[in-house]
Amino acid sequence: MIDATRSLGIAAVGGLVWAGFLEGKKAYPTALRPPGAVDDARFLAACTKCGLCVAACPYQALVLAAPGDGRPIGTPYFVMRDRPCRMCRDIPCAAICPTGALDTGLVSDGEAGKAVLNINKARIGLAVIDRETCIAYWGIQCDACYRACPVIDKAITVDPVRNDRTGRHAILGPVVHSDHCTGCGMCERACVTKKASIFVLPRRIAMGESSDRYIRGWDAGDEKRLEEATEDTTTVTPRSGKSPTDYLNREDL
Repeated sequence: MIDATRSLGIAAVGGLVWAGFLEGKKAYPTALRPPGAVDDARFLAACTKCGLCVAACPYQALVLAAPGDGRPIGTPYFVMRDRPCRMCRDIPCAAICPTGALDTGLVSDGEAGKAVLNINKARIGLAVIDRETCIAYWGIQCDACYRACPVIDKAITVDPVRNDRTGRHAILGPVVHSDHCTGCGMCERACVTKKASIFVLPRRIAMGESSDRYIRGWDAGDEKRLEEATEDTTTVTPRSGKSPTDYLNREDL
């Protein structure tokens, strides 16, 4: 009887360990990884759950996922509202990673062998603003997120917007610029609303993706694509095959 009970206990523990291992390999779509993290599938395959990046963080900002956190067990992640990334210039979390799950090349300038770490190249995520709850967009003066941004006047700017409610005043609202936002979460931590009105999401979730058929005339790369377009490039809608003057000046549009 004792042996049978012992065997059941060992089996139960083994099952929990195996379940934890499998859980640690599942992707968690909203997990915010340390600077230099490769894409999530590669990250989960490479990360050995060693915890060195968490131990290396001088601000104890990184959290190691535990059972019940709802994230792959043993993997590092940020909870920006509580402890955002402090943008260390030497990026100790990425520098100490032994497996390449955190790649310093993604947060460096220059070529291999001559690369210099640059924390401003981090793309942990992208800050997103909920304009319905952001008090700056209510017309109340607030620039807490703007002031907290380590890449101030680049990643976040404060832009005047017409106040349609009064018709007389301007709203000074924060605007996030994806080409400079590092996703550090300092803005989310600084937000004064009860639930942060600016919050960081993984970039693949926060950003849309345009179709290749659209061209930005002011972008040199897009202009090059237009020059290289083949002769068999065709329109895909009946309207596109007409002259713009045939439909843009119609009164029913």
